[in-house]
Parts: sequence; structure tokens; C-alpha cells
Amino acid sequence: MNRTYRTPSSLRRTVAASLACALLIAACAATPPAPTAQLQAAQQAIATAEKMDAGRYAAGELGEARTKLAAADAAVREEKMEGAARLADESRVAAELAASKTATVKATAVNDEMKRSTGTLIDEMQRATGETQ
Repeated sequence: MNRTYRTPSSLRRTVAASLACALLIAACAATPPAPTAQLQAAQQAIATAEKMDAGRYAAGELGEARTKLAAADAAVREEKMEGAARLADESRVAAELAASKTATVKATAVNDEMKRSTGTLIDEMQRATGETQ
């Protein structure tokens, strides 16, 4: 029988090394990386909505996007990365909704103006030819 006996000091070193490795692994796993891509996407979506004048046509949605982005930034500072990623995604979606609503309002205004112009042209043509409806 070939038995290997460890001295108490070598056993302590082994336990200490194992504990240090476990703590290192736990520390690395405890805080996931910041959701940089989601934060940048939200910031870009807000900037796009602002350029489209969403503050005028979809102020509520744009305000919500800004609020959620600020909350996402706060969550990053508090190292709550999963919550920060979710809030950043919600911010991006709210900004995209603001941009879409703005585009819809503007397109509807153009469409309404074209209808009025067409109606005016039809009236002028009928007047010129003497026709009535």
C-alpha cells in the first residue's frame, strides 16, 4: 500500500487555492458585461426620432424612450446588467415607435394636401368646361 499523506500546511494551501479559484470564477460570473450594443441602439433610435421631429408629433413615446434610456444607464451603474439590457431594448422600441408615428402623421398630412389639391384641380377643370357634378 502506497499512501500519500499530506501535511496540514499543504492541505491548507490546496484548500486556499481552490477557494481562491472559486471566488475568482464567481466574481467573473457575477457581473455580466454592460449591454453596450443595446444602449447604443437606443441612443441612435432616439437621435433618429429627434431628427424626424418626433418631439412635436410623438412627444409621449419619445419621452418614454428617454426615460427608459436614463433608467438603463442607472442600472448599468448599479451593475444590474440584465435589467439595463431590457430597459435599453424598451427605450429603442419606444423611440422607433415615436419615429413611426411621426412618419405616419407627416405622410397623412401630405396625403390630405394632395387630396385637397386634386379636388381643387377637378373643380377648376369642371368650371372651365362648364360641367357640374
